[in-house]
Amino acid sequence: QVQLVESGGGLVQAGGSLRLSCAASGSIFSISVMGWYRQAPGKQRELVAHITSGDATNYADSVKGRFTISRDNAKNTVYLQMNSLKPEDTAVYYCNLKPPNVWGQGTQVTVSS
Repeated sequence: QVQLVESGGGLVQAGGSLRLSCAASGSIFSISVMGWYRQAPGKQRELVAHITSGDATNYADSVKGRFTISRDNAKNTVYLQMNSLKPEDTAVYYCNLKPPNVWGQGTQVTVSS
């Protein structure tokens, strides 16, 4: 059974940077689409970015030019480099793997103004 473990969240001032990591167990990582989602209090979970097995990427308009998603298939890990962070980026960030649609436990990112 595939499991995802996120790390790298924390508290940062506006304009700062963080890098999130998501490590996956199992042998299907290299053929899966990996995504980062976030959920702020009182809001629905939304897609931040995803990366396909062929390294094609897609970003939410709100993070384009600031966030970069990447993957290391040798380490079964996907990353989210977040630069120029804004208070509105504050949320719990979740890693997702498809197929078969597995979620991590989430990591809190808080950006202070």
